[in-house]
Amino acid sequence: MQNPILKIEHLSHKYSNSWAIHDINLSINQTGILGLLGSNGAGKSTTMNIMCGVLNQTKGNVYIDGIDMRKTPEEAKKLIGFLPQSAPLYMDFTVEEYLTYCANLRLIEKNRIRLAVQYAMERCGIAHFSNRLISNLSGGYRQRAGIAQAIIHHPKLVVLDEPTNGLDPNQIVEVRTLIKEIAEERAVIFSSHILSEVQLLCNDIVMIEGGKIVFADTMDAFNNYLEPHSVLIHLGNPPPVEELLQIPGINRVDMLTEKQWRLFFNGNQEITEKIIETCVLRGWKPREITLDKSSIDEIFAQLSQNTRTVNK
Repeated sequence: MQNPILKIEHLSHKYSNSWAIHDINLSINQTGILGLLGSNGAGKSTTMNIMCGVLNQTKGNVYIDGIDMRKTPEEAKKLIGFLPQSAPLYMDFTVEEYLTYCANLRLIEKNRIRLAVQYAMERCGIAHFSNRLISNLSGGYRQRAGIAQAIIHHPKLVVLDEPTNGLDPNQIVEVRTLIKEIAEERAVIFSSHILSEVQLLCNDIVMIEGGKIVFADTMDAFNNYLEPHSVLIHLGNPPPVEELLQIPGINRVDMLTEKQWRLFFNGNQEITEKIIETCVLRGWKPREITLDKSSIDEIFAQLSQNTRTVNK
């Protein structure tokens, strides 16, 4: 039976008197993208630093393709590529010099370094900038150089901590495409605090809040997990707010513009039909109606509450 590329058992870590993460359990297979989602300070970076051997855990175990990170860290790290949130770039190196340096750090055989550097540059679309100083690259190409150092040794697992952070929309699309291509050959962990980024990229999702896993399943299961709780509606002939509150199931109304409103309800799946029927009956002229998705903060709050309820 093939080992999972990453297996984490009961992982916990304490800074001073405070637990940053507690009892994290996680297992992923050989290819695809796992989204590690959490608000800032939730414990994502601590978890990634431990799984990549940057930080020694207080409790628990990490196995990379069956290799115990604590007992044989050098062997385990050979299988990992890591791009931390602040890419470890040397601004006064050219792209080729930097990747050659990284290849030496990764203990790649001397006669294979040139090919490894060329492979990483071509794979990440920066070969045409091989002689350019990293300080003269745009933010998107610096991030590509950071990803290139993470794959130069052909690792089985690539861990990317907030790789699209600080990029403009075009650069985000380019890096997103690159990550998808890399994941065709190996397992990728993609960390972010932006829900939409994880939804666009990932096959599976793990959500961490308060140092604990509050959700772990497929992306499809996550998208079906929470019901919408509000409706955005545009009315050509809007009534007073009191009349909107009389719609069965509506418990709150927010006015966004003179003709646009957000109506809140409690888990009633037939609410849109009731709203449309009422609007037509009373001549409010509905122009558009859209179910709102929960915000990331609301999702964390609900999942955290569910976890506390289960653990009681």
